Amino acid sequence: MERGCYSCHGNNAEGMHVYPKLSNRAKGFLTYKLKRFRDKISDNQQQEMMIAFAVGLSDENIDNLTTFLYEFVEEKNGKKYDDSFKSQGDGGS
Repeated sequence: MERGCYSCHGNNAEGMHVYPKLSNRAKGFLTYKLKRFRDKISDNQQQEMMIAFAVGLSDENIDNLTTFLYEFVEEKNGKKYDDSFKSQGDGGS
C-alpha cells in the first residue's frame, strides 16, 4: 500500500469515485488482476494506470498485498467478505 493506493482507492481501500473498493475483496480476484497488470494487460483504458504500479511486484509482494486486502475489515464495519458462498439451484425464482 506504500505505492500510493490510498490516493485513488481511499484510506481504508473502500473505493473512491470511479476507483473500485479493494478492501475485503476475494483474494483470488485481486491476485488475478494484479498479475495481469504486472504482465501489462488491462481490460480497459482506465485500468492501464495500474500497470505502472504493478510492474515491479513479485509473486510474494502480490500474495502479501492481496492477503492484507482480503483480510482487511474496517473496525466500524466489522463485516468480512464470505468467500465460502456456494450457489444452489438453477437461478430461477
